[in-house]
Amino acid sequence: MTDRQAWVADTYRGLADLLEAAPEGTWDAPSLCEGWPVRSVVAHVSMPVRMTPEQFGAEMAAARGDFDQLSRTVAARDAGLPIDEHLAALRSPALHGWQPPVGGEAGALSHAVIHSLDVTVALDRPPVAPQAAVVDVLDQLASADGAVFGLDLTGVRLEAEDVAWSRGSGEVVRADAGRLVALLAGRSLPDGRSLRRD
Repeated sequence: MTDRQAWVADTYRGLADLLEAAPEGTWDAPSLCEGWPVRSVVAHVSMPVRMTPEQFGAEMAAARGDFDQLSRTVAARDAGLPIDEHLAALRSPALHGWQPPVGGEAGALSHAVIHSLDVTVALDRPPVAPQAAVVDVLDQLASADGAVFGLDLTGVRLEAEDVAWSRGSGEVVRADAGRLVALLAGRSLPDGRSLRRD
């Protein structure tokens, strides 16, 4: 198993452990994904556990090839599944070994880390992803210069508060590595900070 595969598994198991022990109502709390409560984020990331390639193809056809539309539809529909099913999906080896059609291990790790942060940052909890995984994704997003999520990083310097990491020059944006990942993923932080779009 590669580091990235192990980090994906650790991240999803950590998210399951956090949510299993969380107070009542946490599943319906807002995440950093606009309009999605925590349960919708979990339904989204665990979609590969529930959907065969044939079912995915049918969903894509119904969404007319629009993956964002498919994601919204499936997340809204499956968010209401029993919590035990959500937790089991997060702990499933099938999810831990899943890779997106484009992106491979790096894409799988990015997906796991970003969406886990959608939950933990919104809930003001520490990341469940290993710190090395968070920094790996931070490197991935920063090296793309904001292009992955349509951001304009001109004149912006990003500095992590919890690890020795920085990129860019200009106006300083300082936060812990997890919040920097969330910002580079186009999210708005609970304190209102965001990075500008292209």
